[in-house]
Amino acid sequence: MFALKVYKHLAVLHPQNHIRCAPSIYYYVNVSDTKPSPPVVDTVNVEHELSNGSSTSLPHKPKQVPAWRPTPSTDSSNLINHYLKLSKIRLTTLVVITSMAGYAVAPAPFEWSTFTLCALGTGLLSGAANSINQFHEVPFDAQMSRTKNRVLVCGRLTPLHSMLFAAASSITGLGILYYGVNGLTASLGLANLILYTSIYTPMKRISILNTWVGSIVGAIPPLMGWSACAGTLGPGAWLMAALLYSWQFPHFNALSWNLRPDYSRAGYRMMAVTEPVLCKKVALRHTIALQAFSTLAPVLDTTNWWFLLEVTPLNLYFIYLAYKFYKDASSSTSRKLFRFSLLHLPLMMILFLLNKKKWFVFEKTEDEQSIETVL
Repeated sequence: MFALKVYKHLAVLHPQNHIRCAPSIYYYVNVSDTKPSPPVVDTVNVEHELSNGSSTSLPHKPKQVPAWRPTPSTDSSNLINHYLKLSKIRLTTLVVITSMAGYAVAPAPFEWSTFTLCALGTGLLSGAANSINQFHEVPFDAQMSRTKNRVLVCGRLTPLHSMLFAAASSITGLGILYYGVNGLTASLGLANLILYTSIYTPMKRISILNTWVGSIVGAIPPLMGWSACAGTLGPGAWLMAALLYSWQFPHFNALSWNLRPDYSRAGYRMMAVTEPVLCKKVALRHTIALQAFSTLAPVLDTTNWWFLLEVTPLNLYFIYLAYKFYKDASSSTSRKLFRFSLLHLPLMMILFLLNKKKWFVFEKTEDEQSIETVL
């Protein structure tokens, strides 16, 4: 809350030093990054008082008060880049990839049209959710080293601009999923948008349960991909969601461990800050759960048994790194766990795809379907 306290202090001493954003929107900057504004001295009044023999004199060392920087006008040439940052393009790309994996693994005919529309709609909804998230967290992002240069914090886009972008992205994304894919996929996308922006985002400052809610958010995209391809959600879809759900705990807990000073400064209720022992236990627990869920894949007839044989070494090494993090949580062990999580997920998804039990390359023609009906 340091930025807010400084803002109140400035508003009392210097009402003219409000945070101004083209033309009347305010934004936060790091006070340490600003140069103090020169003291304003009314030279006319001072000279008048001196000429009248008043004891008034110029201060020897005038107090310098930091000023808030005005928002620069939006540069249209960088607008696309600002939108990509507002959408958290790397996170959005990961979300789209997991939805595409769900589509590819589903036991139904592969159609390029629905595959492309599902990826596009999912990406637009993810970008909208991330934009709304950044809109709500501007005063807190300003206090964190990792997020203090985000486009809304720095004023490269106005809050109104960001919300209009989020509205356009969400409406377009939902329309694409509903009319171009199916109603189930659109419903999952809408539910995920609401869950992320209305429950997960505010919960980050209330309870450590936000991590569990956030993991549900991350587990929904493969369900969207599966439903886009198959039209329903079978056991394999829920298994993929379970794998994504458990994978996020070692991934995020390891990431947040080295960000504890930032999270603490901004007032976020993260396991790594408030429950460090639980943070380590949960990371280890869910790497073990990944192996258990992997065992279910051939049992549920979603993959062949080669999948279990091939993914087990990956899971065992993941468990080993999580155990090292549990026994001696440090910058080194958390980084190793986090970096391997980035490798583990795509490899696991590739193995899942290569060993899927049912393959459909082309959709059956009407003649083939009629022949099967007669037979």
